[in-house]
Amino acid sequence: MKQNKYDDEGFFEKYSQMPRSVQGLDAAGEWASFRPMLPDMNGKRVLDIGCGFGWHCRYAREQGAASVVGIDISENMLARAREMTDDAAITYRRLAIEDLDYPAGAFDVVISSLALHYIERFDIVCREVHRLLAPGGSFAFSVEHPVFTARAAQDWHYGPGGEKLHWPVDDYYGEGLRQARFLENNVIKYHRTVSSIMNALIEAGFVIRKLSEPQPTPEMMKANPSMRDELRRPLFLLIAAERQD
Repeated sequence: MKQNKYDDEGFFEKYSQMPRSVQGLDAAGEWASFRPMLPDMNGKRVLDIGCGFGWHCRYAREQGAASVVGIDISENMLARAREMTDDAAITYRRLAIEDLDYPAGAFDVVISSLALHYIERFDIVCREVHRLLAPGGSFAFSVEHPVFTARAAQDWHYGPGGEKLHWPVDDYYGEGLRQARFLENNVIKYHRTVSSIMNALIEAGFVIRKLSEPQPTPEMMKANPSMRDELRRPLFLLIAAERQD
């Protein structure tokens, strides 16, 4: 199933108002941890799968990437990315992640930000990314943490006064589709365990170089005291891997 909620105008309008949509990477809670996990991109051919507004594409060029391709299934996302980009070395293309059709070895780096939990067959994507990476190529991505995706509700357990008592984890081993709520809309996500994610990468031929379960920085918590609740459970899982040859 290829989901395209972002071409729903109401949903896209709400997404466009999120801090990370307005302010870019510095407003993304995971960016401080994800940035140092990215490989050296100087002179590299980079692919961003699920590129959204193209923030990571433009960052790759700032880091010296020779060329960047950003793919997304949403025309709305791509239109905004093109509006925000003035760089002939960046190409945006409408393409679902499930339909990657580039030649073997076409890229040196593949990145993805918060897109792969929308994909049903992560194992197939891993094998395809491995195929289109050149020997020694790098794959770095972020997803919602399995502790976060396990329950479709994706919400706290509240006390009688509305206080956040704890984050419930249930059905962790029951992998598969979750009908979640995001921006006041029903959105399909796919839950998988940490071990399933890791093993899919290993079985596809990747060596895992680093993992991160990022916490909010002191600066983030100072600017927004409610961010302290993000210390109580992981929201993101970040992985950096390399093609093994």
